[in-house]
Amino acid sequence: MTDAKDSSTHPPLPPTTEEDRVSWLRLLRSRRVGPTTFHRLLTEHGSACAALAALPDIARAAGVDNYTPCPEGVARAEIAAALAGGARMLCAGAPDYPAALRDLTDAPPILWAIGDVTLLTRPLVAMVGARNASSLGLRMARALSTELGEAGFVVVSGMARGIDTAAHGAALDTGTLAVLAGGVDVMYPAENAKLGEDIAARGLRLSEKAMGMVPQARHFPARNRIISGLARAVVVVEAAAKSGSLITARAALDQGREVMAVPGHPFDARAAGCNMLIRDGAALVRCAEDVIELLPKPRAAPDCAQPELALDAMPAPPPETRSLRDTAALHGRILDRLGPSPLAEDQLIRDLSAAPATVAPVLTDLEMSGRIRRHPGGLVSLER
Repeated sequence: MTDAKDSSTHPPLPPTTEEDRVSWLRLLRSRRVGPTTFHRLLTEHGSACAALAALPDIARAAGVDNYTPCPEGVARAEIAAALAGGARMLCAGAPDYPAALRDLTDAPPILWAIGDVTLLTRPLVAMVGARNASSLGLRMARALSTELGEAGFVVVSGMARGIDTAAHGAALDTGTLAVLAGGVDVMYPAENAKLGEDIAARGLRLSEKAMGMVPQARHFPARNRIISGLARAVVVVEAAAKSGSLITARAALDQGREVMAVPGHPFDARAAGCNMLIRDGAALVRCAEDVIELLPKPRAAPDCAQPELALDAMPAPPPETRSLRDTAALHGRILDRLGPSPLAEDQLIRDLSAAPATVAPVLTDLEMSGRIRRHPGGLVSLER
């Protein structure tokens, strides 16, 4: 995972013109190009335009013929829909892009935002939990959200039923941010349409998905990595032993964020996940003060006066040469070590005893050919 992380921790120059923004969106919306592959292609080719030109050859080398990148008209239509819906494009590397996401290996290259983007500059705490929350769980979520807001924190959640809804509603006056699994203009569930409107008017809605996209089950784990990535800490109020809230907690741990949980009665299935997290080392939360005490001190803002190294001043690594036989052999070794359960990319590289720079492009080939699938948190698996 080292090679992919290097490309993510040195963000590309953001697009500055309309044509650049169209090219970024076309590359991101092209078939089998996810966030990790987007960052890699941009680093390798220098620009989205150059990466788009190279995509058919990359796909052909991966065994996919007649590959066509996302048409320009599709990208322009999405931008027009965003403009009509009052959404703003936030691109990785731009000043208005969330700083907390920049160190993620699978940081979303583009986010659509509706509302007050200045909330992204304030300290954020995520709150997640059960959709079928208990009365006590809802009361706890409201109390925590209110107290954290009064302490100056923005409350981040996913606008789902239950705990998410309670957390957002209690923080409307102090600042709340909803990360959506579908398009930023699609209110899901429908019963939260009014809440979504209130958040847009008094807070912020974010999404990496295309405008108008209705969320599917596979979109929620990817959404969860953004919720945890934005926050300094993730607080789980109620969660079953197998739930999306625990996926968010695992993503937070992978991202180096604090994970905290509200304990519950051992006989309540909705508390099983929280109790498991506490058993495994998560901080126990009784009130907002427990959360605030464990948060890391805010980092000092970077000195904008310090000159950055010019990207074109860095010497380019020598081109790697590898025979077709070597490439086929590496393909086989990777596929032999992967299964349906996701495996960390850095663990795969260690298992192969290969250089990250050798494995990363082959993973891109296998992803383009549809043989492997990337998951949030730098995980890969065989495509089902």
